Amino acid sequence: MASVLNKVLAVLTPPPHINPVDYDGLQYKWSIFVFRPALFKTELYLLAGLFVYIAFVLIGVSRNSTKARRWFAAHLPILEQQFSKPLGKTGLTQDGYSDFFNFSTGRRNVTSLHTVFTLQPRHDFFQWAFQLGRTLIDLHYRPKDDITLDFRLAPGALAHDFVWAVVAKDELLSIKDDRWDLTFTKTTESPALPPSLSVMSEFADVTENLLKPGLISALSDPKVLPYFRSLSVTDQPRIRPDGPLAASARQKHVILSLSAPPSGHVKDTVALVTALFPFIDALSHVNLRPETKTKLKKMREGLDKDLKADSEKEKKEELSQAAEDKKAAKRKAEEERIAKLPAAEQKKILEKERKRLMRKSQGKTTVRK
Repeated sequence: MASVLNKVLAVLTPPPHINPVDYDGLQYKWSIFVFRPALFKTELYLLAGLFVYIAFVLIGVSRNSTKARRWFAAHLPILEQQFSKPLGKTGLTQDGYSDFFNFSTGRRNVTSLHTVFTLQPRHDFFQWAFQLGRTLIDLHYRPKDDITLDFRLAPGALAHDFVWAVVAKDELLSIKDDRWDLTFTKTTESPALPPSLSVMSEFADVTENLLKPGLISALSDPKVLPYFRSLSVTDQPRIRPDGPLAASARQKHVILSLSAPPSGHVKDTVALVTALFPFIDALSHVNLRPETKTKLKKMREGLDKDLKADSEKEKKEELSQAAEDKKAAKRKAEEERIAKLPAAEQKKILEKERKRLMRKSQGKTTVRK
């Protein structure tokens, strides 16, 4: 045992350092200590790499924090004017180094507002390098600093159930993959909006009621367009639910998605955010045609039936799979039990099983006349 341990230690122990006798480079002496920088080139490169990585992390953390806090500070006066409680207990809260959020409440027609910053991982060199490499391969992949204002509407603030959105055209390729609720809509053009924007709506009647001059003016602002991604009004969850939602679980939202502007342009989106509040107040006055209401009601009823059917089918498949797994486990346990028996006992059991299978197959055979 001792010899084996000695061999292991011999392998793990690094070889002794031998100072070259003919060293004529730069060196520093103090008492019995001698430092020769030329002998530590590898360590110097490793140390330089560590400093670069640490600097990358610190700069990335600072940039994300600055970007989120400057945008939020520029828009905080709007929240203070509109909400009785514009800030959460700790104000703008940081979750990690790329996610920030704030919770506002206390306003007519709005139960709550979640302001969420999802910024690029500037603090993580490897994620940043991966995203950079992916942009060179996938031309449609463009990582962005996302700001989402999610207004949860109060009961009665929107009397009708529908999904509607204005979306930047460069978002159309991916938005239906990220937003299940928008899969109900059809994409159309509106001459009232800039050419870079499209409308996603279930029915034209909904667009006529929502696309009013105030909103058109805010969306047409040249300062806003570079950062606008989407604005949606929805009665459905963004992620497909496992089954039909109970009446108490149904929520209606107005969701604004922006790309975070540079620090010098954080005020460019103030006008759009300001315009959202009269837009939300006007939702209670939306008056759809009777035939539109009937179609929307039928669509929601059909959607609930489909969700219920899919949920029941999934449960049946899960139960069937569980029964199969249980049967397979029982069969395996029986095979293991038989394998431990003497050969004579195994032969008897196998013969009994063979006769059982033969009787079973004979019972299924039919004689044709």
